[in-house]
Amino acid sequence: MRIAFVSTYPPIECGIATYTRFLTDALREKQIEVYIISHYGGQGKNVFSAFDYEDRDLSYKIFDMIIRLSPDLVHVQHEFNLFGRQCGVSIIPLYLQLKMTRIPCVTTLHSVYKNNSNEHKIIFSSILSYSDKIIVHENYQKEALISEIETVMDREEKIEVIPHGAREISPIPGAKDVLGVDSDTKLVLMIGYFSPYKNFEKIIDLWPEVVRRYKGKVLLLVAGKMRTIAYLEYRNLLFERINSSPARDHIKVIRGQISQRSFDTIVSAADVVVLPYKKISQSGIFCHCMSFGKPVVTSQNPTMASIFSQYRAGLMSKNDQEYVNNILALLRDERLYMELSKNALRYVKERISWNIIANRHLAIYKELVEPSVLEVSTIWMD
Repeated sequence: MRIAFVSTYPPIECGIATYTRFLTDALREKQIEVYIISHYGGQGKNVFSAFDYEDRDLSYKIFDMIIRLSPDLVHVQHEFNLFGRQCGVSIIPLYLQLKMTRIPCVTTLHSVYKNNSNEHKIIFSSILSYSDKIIVHENYQKEALISEIETVMDREEKIEVIPHGAREISPIPGAKDVLGVDSDTKLVLMIGYFSPYKNFEKIIDLWPEVVRRYKGKVLLLVAGKMRTIAYLEYRNLLFERINSSPARDHIKVIRGQISQRSFDTIVSAADVVVLPYKKISQSGIFCHCMSFGKPVVTSQNPTMASIFSQYRAGLMSKNDQEYVNNILALLRDERLYMELSKNALRYVKERISWNIIANRHLAIYKELVEPSVLEVSTIWMD
């Protein structure tokens, strides 16, 4: 079976790029022939850079490459800012071309929220109409599409819920030494691209109270960079908060390009990860933390509420005092820490390992591709 992905791809810096790499690697381990039609800059095995973010004709460039590759199915990784202006409306003609040529199409919608904007609803409506299957990562996202998008109507069976995947991986030994942090120092981490919805400033502002109450050796590590110049003002705000913090001697910043190995080292070194997001559809950072068995302190949101109701792998915080109390609880209570850490690893193994996620995708692909005039089992060849 030959699958053509439409997605950004490493070394492009993007969460969707990383997601696609891990998913396609897992599918290749199952002997699936995978090609990636990427934005300019994507590199790797069977990766074809065919279009750029602002190309008005990106759908036609993608479709031309699809025809050359002759896949059995096309899988689009959708994020609004990946396909140009006006919420990425330029991708919509691709769906019409695929429908006209009867090439099955699956779309993963990576950014679905409750109370979607009118512009987003228009895009979703077209994608839902012309995709053969839709994948979202959380149940509340499916519910939002059903309740908010008129074109779903009686076709909600199109929508499948498949969580974001995670690796089964061991922490990197001596990670604190690599970062120049004493082994007996507790390390609290915030990591990711700097943007206002990450809400990193909240924890920076609360950090002096954590330091005062903990009384031991503790360090806040802020690791990240801007994805675009659009968030320059926000990044500068964070740095100003750090510079003026009474606890600035207990804060360090990692800036610049963070490779996968560096990312893994940073997360391995952390004792606790804090994700104080204002808005989230799903979090690749969260899944990476679960891979290393790192308990998280998060905001209250539907994604975390759903996961923690099944696997208590972290603590949710509804106000400033709960953030402080939850961070301190994980720093002080070894029994609680180990319980949440074990739950995180169990969550990965039982629910979101890339092997499990790849199998669920493969079941969808076979459902869409295998039906034919043949009434016998099909053997797929590379």
